[in-house]
Amino acid sequence: MKLSFAAAKNLLNDARLAAILELLNGNGEETRLVGGAVRNALIGLPVHEYDLATTALPDVVSARAKAANIKCIPTGIDHGTVTLVFDGMPFEVTSLREDIDTDGRHAVVRFGRDFVADAWRRDFTINALSMRADGEICDYTYGIDDLRSHRVRFIGEAEKRIEEDYLRILRFFRFSAVFGRELDPQGLRAAITHRAGLERLSRERVRAELMKILIAPHMENVVSIMSGIGILGPLLGGVAYAARLQRFCALETAHGTAPDAVLRLGALAVKIPEDATRLRELLRLSNEEADRLTKAANAAVVLHGAASVPNVSFLREYLFTRGKQAALDGFRLHQVDACAPSYDASFASAYAFLHDTPEPRLPFTGKDLLARGIAPGRGVGEILKKLQARWIREGFPKDANTIARLLEDVMNKEPN
Repeated sequence: MKLSFAAAKNLLNDARLAAILELLNGNGEETRLVGGAVRNALIGLPVHEYDLATTALPDVVSARAKAANIKCIPTGIDHGTVTLVFDGMPFEVTSLREDIDTDGRHAVVRFGRDFVADAWRRDFTINALSMRADGEICDYTYGIDDLRSHRVRFIGEAEKRIEEDYLRILRFFRFSAVFGRELDPQGLRAAITHRAGLERLSRERVRAELMKILIAPHMENVVSIMSGIGILGPLLGGVAYAARLQRFCALETAHGTAPDAVLRLGALAVKIPEDATRLRELLRLSNEEADRLTKAANAAVVLHGAASVPNVSFLREYLFTRGKQAALDGFRLHQVDACAPSYDASFASAYAFLHDTPEPRLPFTGKDLLARGIAPGRGVGEILKKLQARWIREGFPKDANTIARLLEDVMNKEPN
């Protein structure tokens, strides 16, 4: 991989970053840009956030920010981290430190002034790069070589790094899915050895990492490996359909749609609504995510066993009863389960119909019935159900005359 040191140095052209560095440097202190921003700039990926490492202690950082009228938030003060917000941009500033005690998730730290020691306490070589205010890039762990080689490698002993923080197992797979070509053997062995440590992680942390893995560029190979070595299944409640996910990704590619983390999770672990219920708890999914997966599974179940692609009449009713999003999601999962080609003309035409057709809306309401003398109560709902059934059977008519006729027909059959 060709790296651009000029692009990395250009980060310093951001006036906000330059101002923060100027504020925190001087009087014996040094502050550098570290981690993902340097890494991404070197390989031409977007930089969305700036993390800074500094010799200054948190109280010094806070005092300088206060003197400059810059908002300072103590986001992780026990570990030396404060967030400075300048001109709408957050800068996470962490004092140089060493971990003197860890329990696999949390650490007791001691502040220091050594950038080399700070680099060696980090997780992966490609995340330990730092850049001085003059643009010089410092690489103490050979991360640049690993970037060039598409290699994600733990710093020092992989097992020791994982024992310090078991979340690094999932981060190893995530970064490998983004930057790597093949998984580092030492890292993979350590991940397998210490996989039981994943049980100690919060479900929110596991969910966040999994969702990032699912949209990574080289996700399919990594997920297949995670499934094959027994790491993925337990995180998902014992179910992981890696091959199904691969077929779904091929479908996205064939139709030029962007990676969809939630529906990819559905392809990986949801076949029936109960699967979505299980994941809601296991991964602490948001209500929106869990509801979408439940509706997608319900919509897909309706299509299970279909001998052919449904006709337009069925699709219109499917769209009405399931709703636009669930109909699209369920149909995609059905195509995957049917093992149809990634681009199948019949499936593509049916999906286009669901996508382009406005969701039918029942043209009757309870108010229409009350206006015609129906007494309020449960009877209103029963009549609406009958009207809906007639409306569907007649092909979802829209013209006022037909709608009025349906309404009168049903009303006339009701007892006085």
